[in-house]
Amino acid sequence: MASTPAQQALSTLSTAARPGAPLGVMICGHGSRNRLAVAEFAQLAEGLRRKLPQIPVEYGYLEFARPILRDGLERLRQQGVGRVLAVPGMLFAAGHAKNDIPSVLNTYAAETGLQIDYGRELGIDLKMIQAAGARIREALDRTPVGPAGPVPLHDTLLVVVGRGSSDPDANSNVAKVTRMLVEGFGFGWGETVYSGVTFPLVEPGLRHVVRLGYKRILVFPYFLFSGVLVSRIRQHTERVVADHPEVQFLPVDYLGDHPLVIDTFIERVEEVVRGDTNMNCSLCKYRAQVLGFEREVGAPQESHHHHVEGLSDPCSLCDNECTGACQPDGVPIPLAGHDHGHSHALDHSHVHAPSHHHPPYPHADHPLGPRTLSTPRADQEPTA
Repeated sequence: MASTPAQQALSTLSTAARPGAPLGVMICGHGSRNRLAVAEFAQLAEGLRRKLPQIPVEYGYLEFARPILRDGLERLRQQGVGRVLAVPGMLFAAGHAKNDIPSVLNTYAAETGLQIDYGRELGIDLKMIQAAGARIREALDRTPVGPAGPVPLHDTLLVVVGRGSSDPDANSNVAKVTRMLVEGFGFGWGETVYSGVTFPLVEPGLRHVVRLGYKRILVFPYFLFSGVLVSRIRQHTERVVADHPEVQFLPVDYLGDHPLVIDTFIERVEEVVRGDTNMNCSLCKYRAQVLGFEREVGAPQESHHHHVEGLSDPCSLCDNECTGACQPDGVPIPLAGHDHGHSHALDHSHVHAPSHHHPPYPHADHPLGPRTLSTPRADQEPTA
């Protein structure tokens, strides 16, 4: 009988452990003021603990939640861990996984002497595609059948919604996930849209795809957890649904703590131990002259989250599940007592102050991009 990913990982970790330097695992998250998102991340970490019972597993966040990354690392040290296997709890490698998390880990390692080996993001992985496929299958299975019978897959269009980043490498990975799912299921068409930063955004993107004439459109937030962005995706989808009652829109659940997602985390931990953590550096805008992003080569590795690290005051506008009330038009409003000159909102959807020194995103003025998030352009609707 074939061993499970957890059994394989325990065998690998046991072999790698050395006397005086036992191993520990650290899952590095972004953090959110959304209680549900924070609880879901903690639930995933607990699932990983159950799969690796012989190895200390801790977690922490960059901002807006506790424990912060340093707290999680300190807990591992207190348990006698001499070598930490740190894995970013993120789908794709953009600024958070490439800069912010490594900066915090490197600073802590320099201060304490703790050995911290950093792994790669979940990324494009067979298990992740299978987990995404399972969520889509769940949505298809619960779809009510109309008088005309079930809508065939070739009359169905899949829209995958990514987080959206100023890193084209991360954005292109979402597009690859879309293509893998479209070909795997045999959908009639597939499109990729984004919840922020880049283009096309959800609402203008959906208003374009309805013109293709498909009978059914699946909207799949390719996210690990809930949060303001998932809520915003739903809200902006509902605007398009209201204008197109002739099209069947079908929401798909985000990934959450699907067992295959946890198995992928275990796989990333194994990679760190084996020393084969291979990140995609050939298209990294910090290392290569990526078209349109040439100015960012060699940018310093630093975190922009220190001013909200550990800020755990929950958003008082929602009870548990985020409704996006803190930024109804896609523009964050400051929460009382935490205005740093620029307002942060859930899940890092925020407007940066000039002091953060982010290079301007080359396509910030794209007609289907960030500047059209709050109000759709008149020419986004099909003309008669």
